[in-house]
Amino acid sequence: MTLLITIIAAVISTVVWYTNANARELKVGVLLYMFWGASLMWLVDAVVEYIEVGAEYFTPAAEDMLNDAFLGVSVVALALVVWVVYVLIKDPKHTVRESIRKK
Repeated sequence: MTLLITIIAAVISTVVWYTNANARELKVGVLLYMFWGASLMWLVDAVVEYIEVGAEYFTPAAEDMLNDAFLGVSVVALALVVWVVYVLIKDPKHTVRESIRKK
């Protein structure tokens, strides 16, 4: 479930980055790298767990799926927070600098 959530987030951020020039200016590329990196990490984890557990990997308990879904949503939220902080620090459109100068 975690893998699925991060892949969906990675695909959405990639489509936004590719189709919108303003998104490129707002450093959405950093966000999509985080999502694709997390997706790759959980893909490797899924392959290793399948090698260890076998076919039981495809029949998880409901509690495990809920925990994985919560972890996936938490990772997406954390990546969004990190991206917002990054954008505020880099300030590509100089909005923070201008608001400080006006004061």
